[in-house]
Amino acid sequence: MYAIVNDTHLFFDIEGSGFVPEGPKLREKPTCFVLHGGPGGDHTVYKPHLTPLSDLMQLVYIDNRGSGFSECQSSSTYTLNQNVEDLEALRKYLGLKKIVLMGQSYGGMVALSYAVAYPQNVSSLLLITTSPSFNFIEKAKKIVSEKGTNEQQKMAQILWNGEFESQEQLTEYYKVMEPLYSFSFNPKPTQLELQKRTEAYQSSNRSFKALNAGFKGFLKTYNVIGQLKSIKCPTLIIAGRHDWITPVEESFVLAEKIPDNELVIFEKSSHNVIKDEYKHFISTVTSFVEKRLIYTVQNFI
Repeated sequence: MYAIVNDTHLFFDIEGSGFVPEGPKLREKPTCFVLHGGPGGDHTVYKPHLTPLSDLMQLVYIDNRGSGFSECQSSSTYTLNQNVEDLEALRKYLGLKKIVLMGQSYGGMVALSYAVAYPQNVSSLLLITTSPSFNFIEKAKKIVSEKGTNEQQKMAQILWNGEFESQEQLTEYYKVMEPLYSFSFNPKPTQLELQKRTEAYQSSNRSFKALNAGFKGFLKTYNVIGQLKSIKCPTLIIAGRHDWITPVEESFVLAEKIPDNELVIFEKSSHNVIKDEYKHFISTVTSFVEKRLIYTVQNFI
């Protein structure tokens, strides 16, 4: 589905009903905007992995402008501030009041920035392997220089410079860097594992232009550390102990500054905690939502 907001066609997809029967009444479930990474990622990385959560929340998967199935625009509009304003426009378009924001990596940065700009519209934050500032970049550079292969270091330099030239080159980046992104990466995959990897690459629709815009531009100055104390909603922070690109220390900053939060460190995960410790991820989010969200919504006759 598409919403025409801020002069662009923004793709979104919905999983799960908004209301569920509860005796003679209907109970409204929280609506959760699911925000992808990148910049330049897309929503398909979450499917079908988040499906169990649709029993608790109505999930709204979103592709940022220029990414995934959303309309391509001028690269000058591929900014964090514009992504935030597009979310706000989509919230209004869907007639929603307060929303839950789930964001991984860059998606978490968008979620944090939205919560700072529109705190009255956020009921909860689910932050997954993300960072509150540009500080993550220098830390990631140090990690890849110490642990990365020569090929990985070369690929990482393209990322830092924002110099990807094609979708094919971006796909090659993720293939080369996958051992760093996933703690459970198997260097000698079975035929089935190899097939799943290939299918994942083929199904994604990442934007190298949006990724370049981030690392060449606005991510160099991104910083909401000073505003974190203003975030009053319940916040779940998930970190991967072995995360190379948004290191675990970044989540410590979030936990120190956000007043009402729960920090969970996944000890056998890198950046991709959903893949590395899937059952633990689903149970962690489920537990948090059941404790902090489900019982606070209103009932309607």
